[in-house]
Parts: sequence; C-alpha cells; structure tokens
Amino acid sequence: MDILWLGVFALLLIGYFALEGFDIGLGMLLPVLGRTRRERDEVVAAMAPFVLANEVWLVAVAGVLFGVFPSIEGDVLFGLYPLVVSLLVSWIVRDAGLWFRRRADGSAWRATWDWAIVVGSYGLALSWGMALVAVAGGLTGSAIGLPGLAGGLAVAVLLAFHGWTFASWRLPGRVTGARRTGRALLLSACAAAAPVAVLLAVLAPWLLDRMAPTGTLSVLSVMILPFAPVMVGAQVWVWRTFGPGRAASDRVPSFF
Repeated sequence: MDILWLGVFALLLIGYFALEGFDIGLGMLLPVLGRTRRERDEVVAAMAPFVLANEVWLVAVAGVLFGVFPSIEGDVLFGLYPLVVSLLVSWIVRDAGLWFRRRADGSAWRATWDWAIVVGSYGLALSWGMALVAVAGGLTGSAIGLPGLAGGLAVAVLLAFHGWTFASWRLPGRVTGARRTGRALLLSACAAAAPVAVLLAVLAPWLLDRMAPTGTLSVLSVMILPFAPVMVGAQVWVWRTFGPGRAASDRVPSFF
C-alpha cells in the first residue's frame, strides 16, 4: 500500500509539471511569441482549453500530500512558507490575467492582464524551482538564496522550452515559425518534469518512512482511487478535442 501511494503521489506531481508546465512556459513567452495583439490572442487561446484540466493535478497533489504524508505536511508548509505564498499569489495573478483579459476591450486593459499572465507565470516557475532546491536541501536554512534562484532559473528555462514546443505543436508554423510533432512535445514534457522526478527518486526512502498508517491509506484508496479514471478520461478528451489542426481561437472557451 505504501508503494502504491508513493507511486500515485509521484505520478500526480510529475504529471503536473509535464502538463501545466507548458501553460506556465507559454505565459512566460507571451511577450516573445505574441508580438501583436492577434498573436497574443492566439497564444492564450492555444493554452486556455488545457489550463483548468492541468491545474486539477496540483489540487490532487495537495490532497494526497495532506492525506498520505501528514507528518511532513507541516514541515513542508513551514519550511517553504515564503515560497508557498509566492506560488499561491502567482497562481492567482496568472489565472486572473487569463480570466479578465477579455472582460473588456481596449489596449490598456488587454496589456495589463497580459502582463499579469507573464508575471504570474514567471512567479510560478521561479517559486517551483526554488521549492525543489529547498526540499532537496532538507528544508534547512533559508528557502530563498542563490542556490534556490539558480534552481528557479533552471526550471523556468525548462518550462519555457516546453511551452515553445507546445506552441509549435498546437499552432504549427504560426507564432513560433516552427512545427513540432507529438513526440517532440512528449520529450519536452519529460524535460520539464525531470527535476521533480529525480528529486522524488532520491527522496523515496524518506517519504516511505513518513507515510500515514496502513488503515488510513486503505480508506483513502476506497475514497479517492475510483475517481482516477474520471480524471484520466477528462484529460484524454481535452487533448483529443483541442489538438493541432483545430482552430484555437474558435474552440477556446469564451471565458478566456
């Protein structure tokens, strides 16, 4: 049971970086790929159908962390408090930009919320990178420092590359001027998720020693695992519906 739930936690966290990673990367690249208003609309429309489905992975990660690793929940939140706050604020700012940029017309309004997407995306990438470095260091010392900043920049570069690859796959030959296949997107997803995958592999024995009792894990299995096929099915539907060759600007949900 312990191995099962460690695998579930690892799959969810790796899945978050592999999927939500391209949304964050596209947000960071918005000023580069979207030189005109039309191009910015295309970039946002390309990622918009995937955002909510991808964010579900982070919600699931938080739920599993609190339920399966109750003994380290407080240590992680306390040790990473500044970064947790930064992640939440960046998440809100990025999503506010996505939701509000089309609530009114006008260049100033659009520019304000477009920059909110950019700033929030950079905040997410840098905060995640610094958090991974802090966890790798055993949550000792300050969560913010030169090693953390270096890790944040490295993660930001990987996510930006993933976002660029996704744009080249979703909008072939348009905003990036390049075309990428699904295999290239899979490789960039692996690159985006590589830091957290390596960290989880190193920390696996430590995590196994701090799991909830077997009875708790059994109850969680009955309550949560039956919903896994629904989550996977929703992801498959989104990717099949909004893959390349579909008109992103025509198929994007109206609230974006």
